[in-house]
Amino acid sequence: MNFSDTLHKNPVFDVVSQQADRLGLPTYVIGGFVRDLILARPSKDIDVVCIGSGITLAEAVGKALNAHVAVFPNFGTAMLRAMQGDEEWEVEFVGARKESYRSESRKPIVEDGTLEDDQNRRDFTINAMGISLNKASFGELLDPFDGLKDLKKKIIRTPLNPDITFSDDPLRMMRAIRFASQLTFDIEPDTFDAIMRMNERIDIVSRERVTDELNKIILSPVPSYGFKLLYHGGLLERIFPELIALKGVETIEGKGHKDNFYHTLQVLDNIANRADKNQYPGEAENELWLRWAALLHDIAKPATKRFDQKAGWTFHGHEDLGARWVPGIFRTMKLPLNEHMRFVQKLVRLHLRPIALTKEQITDSALRRLLVDAGEDLEGLMALCRADITSKNYERVQKHLRNFDRVERKLHDLEERDKLRSFQPVITGELIMETFGLPPSKEVGEIKTVLREAILDGLVPNSLDAAYPFLLEEGRKRGLTPVE
Repeated sequence: MNFSDTLHKNPVFDVVSQQADRLGLPTYVIGGFVRDLILARPSKDIDVVCIGSGITLAEAVGKALNAHVAVFPNFGTAMLRAMQGDEEWEVEFVGARKESYRSESRKPIVEDGTLEDDQNRRDFTINAMGISLNKASFGELLDPFDGLKDLKKKIIRTPLNPDITFSDDPLRMMRAIRFASQLTFDIEPDTFDAIMRMNERIDIVSRERVTDELNKIILSPVPSYGFKLLYHGGLLERIFPELIALKGVETIEGKGHKDNFYHTLQVLDNIANRADKNQYPGEAENELWLRWAALLHDIAKPATKRFDQKAGWTFHGHEDLGARWVPGIFRTMKLPLNEHMRFVQKLVRLHLRPIALTKEQITDSALRRLLVDAGEDLEGLMALCRADITSKNYERVQKHLRNFDRVERKLHDLEERDKLRSFQPVITGELIMETFGLPPSKEVGEIKTVLREAILDGLVPNSLDAAYPFLLEEGRKRGLTPVE
């Protein structure tokens, strides 16, 4: 199989070829770019391996392209970015190498090696394929482990003994599942058996690297597939025990509850496959965090599970406790403790509120409170609530969705009228203190709360002309006199 016609479409490869021949370096494009080229997946990250100095080759290519070369001498690698039309390509250069590992570390001892050595150290057969870039054999595929066959069979398999591959670098167990989840491939049985045997080795990998792979699984087309592989491979209980705690069904007096582990995975899939994706500003940027909210929305159910003789199983307060757990989970996972964490925390805390509005007479007051509390994250919250409907009864699901449609219409109409998405009471604490000559105190906070509730109940418009007389009346009730 020859890919010369395809490679010639990108001038970067012609430049690399010319400089490799000029320096007398056997050179290949290898790894993920080759895999994605065969799968017709877009990829702008190019890994180039040469037999010799990758840094020397990179500097020659950089000079020819007039591109800046970043050199990492400790790793023997160099990288440059090349513009081709409107597209930017990232090209990394390294000399072929062989690696050996110690059991307590995933950092290898590196030596110069042959192309065969370099392909042997690759994680999976589908990532061990190379294409020659030298003129004499330009475009020829080198596939020592039948990666092409595995691509056609949709199989993830290690090129060497999987026990050695995973022992050397345990993160490859996560990567195997990540690739399976992203590509909807199967993991070859011997390879998966090795994951089951060696899952404890994941403990030596930094949490940041584990979470990076986990995020890619979360963002895959059907993320539940990846999570089920993590569970059956024994990795999930080591990296995310809170999720494992959701698993199982308990029955008392013939009353059982749903398996909240599989329910959570279904909610995650529903979010991933929602039809109206990217319908509001910022949704694409929040996609990962919306999926994290789906993963964590019921995370505190095991801690709040109770059996009531009349009501059956209850999980009262799981939304509030779950929201309190979010910062700790993010901290453990080395996820950002910023607005993304607060977005997830808000959705976990509020995820029952819209559902409650579909089951009762909807008042404008209740809708105003939801608008104010959700703010700019209302659409994300409604997407999560829709995804949370996982009944196997089709008619029941459709009934709930119609109820959500009704709630959303009312929310939209109310927002158009009252403009509450960025709600701030016009009467501030400072104005209250100035009006009555009060110091900062509990009473100031109480007056603010009374005003807020009156506005949300629709008793007072959120304007200074309407709210200020209400403030004076509230002060009079408390024996306060305005300062002249």
